[in-house]
Amino acid sequence: MSNQKEKTTAQAAGMNRAKPYQLVLFPMNNGATNVYYILTMNFIAYYANGVLGLALMFATTMVTVMRLFDAVTDPIIGALIDRTNSKFGKFRPYMVIGNVIMIVSSILLYFGTRIIAPDMQWLRYACFVLFYALYVIGYTFQTACTRSGQTCLTNDPKQRPMFTIFNTIASLIGMGLVQFLAPILGDRLGGYNSANFFDFMIPLAIVVSAVLTLLAVIGIWEKDRPEFFGVGNKQEKVKLKEYVAILKANKELQRLMVAGAGCKLAFSIATNMTVLCMLYGAMMGDYGGLYLPMMIVGYIFSVPFFLLTVKTSQKHGQKASLVRYTMLALVMYIGVLVLLLLWKQGVPAFNLSLRSINVYTVLFVLFFGIGYGAYYATADMPIPMVADCSDYETFRSGRYIPGIMGTLFSLVDKLVSSLGSTVVGAAVAMIGIHTLPDGNTPYSDGMHGVVIVLFCIVPMIAWIMTLIAMKGYSLTGSRMKEIQAVNAVRKDAINRGMSLEDAMQTWKEMDQVPEKFRQS
Repeated sequence: MSNQKEKTTAQAAGMNRAKPYQLVLFPMNNGATNVYYILTMNFIAYYANGVLGLALMFATTMVTVMRLFDAVTDPIIGALIDRTNSKFGKFRPYMVIGNVIMIVSSILLYFGTRIIAPDMQWLRYACFVLFYALYVIGYTFQTACTRSGQTCLTNDPKQRPMFTIFNTIASLIGMGLVQFLAPILGDRLGGYNSANFFDFMIPLAIVVSAVLTLLAVIGIWEKDRPEFFGVGNKQEKVKLKEYVAILKANKELQRLMVAGAGCKLAFSIATNMTVLCMLYGAMMGDYGGLYLPMMIVGYIFSVPFFLLTVKTSQKHGQKASLVRYTMLALVMYIGVLVLLLLWKQGVPAFNLSLRSINVYTVLFVLFFGIGYGAYYATADMPIPMVADCSDYETFRSGRYIPGIMGTLFSLVDKLVSSLGSTVVGAAVAMIGIHTLPDGNTPYSDGMHGVVIVLFCIVPMIAWIMTLIAMKGYSLTGSRMKEIQAVNAVRKDAINRGMSLEDAMQTWKEMDQVPEKFRQS
């Protein structure tokens, strides 16, 4: 009885906490999409160019150009999520629909296009674009739910930072599986340009992603209900034409989009498979002995940073954590940049080697490990921060529109991610390489400069962009507690019969809020 009373009091006070299994399982939705993300970002150009025979620049540029299609579909899908309130929930239907669409589109994209005869190359180009567009729609449905679904999962400022850890674990399950298996299978199945490679990877990705989606649906099942949406059980329908004004007024989301773009750009380019093939293979001459070990080094270093980011976020807010560890990554990569500038072909003392440890290797592992650990721990941090921006919008306007906010952020995320592939493809083409390098590609003139720019300079510029954007971001830990408290007392009043307009006028600041609604 006392437990029920405690639960009722917590709900009345607007504190919505997730159960441990919900915090663990719902982020698996991100893992489900990241299986496809890593295949698309790192390997689809290999498939288009090496298997289908499509032009290299088309293969790499298409990924970015198709995001213009996203500019139309993302807001529509976001608005659709916001307007949905079915007996199956707001988010669960689109998580499942999105995954099913990605399954179908992947089969068509990676297998259906091969059925087309080589002498009908124009049809291969057309179907590649069409099937990829279908994939984009499915991807958007599911990723939008990752970002917007957090709003109903928990509003506890001590729990939301935990989402970053479990989100990263989920990403590792999805992305890590592909990243670890790719070089092993590539060697055994004829390389990344081989059809055999995709014959194995695509079915594996489909199965893994489907299982992770199912787990995520279970994770959000109990929270995907109207009582956890915004400030009232009855949700007002927001007209599509109203979104522009709403989003224009939400400066915090705008700043977060810039910061998130910086984080994603740094991550997508610095971890691009082509860049790593040139660095570890062509330059250092030992792709097989460096790629997986250096990835493991990065993951090992990231563990303490995940713990630190959570601790910092719980104490000072997510902004403080993002700024602190992004800055550390920037400083560490200055060291990586210096080492790459010192690199000399064929000179062991100035080459990275885990088989024959030298000073260069020790310094590289140190700078890279700390830098990678810091930025990997913060790469997905903007995702749970979208929930803060959504709660701020509810505080600011009374609107609960996590779908449109999630899809808008997702659009920027995808644009930047796909830009990475285009930048890498253009850089490689500029030095006269017409087939994407793999682990066996020999060193050629220009690779040194390309690796320096892509592995270090572009990520560093992106991190600076993130830090500048965060400078004016006002949703600190203390500010979010105030916002949650005001939203809580408004919700309580609305549930007791007060109109939204009156609740908005009655409670505006923290000092007006009764003690029981304030989060400790």
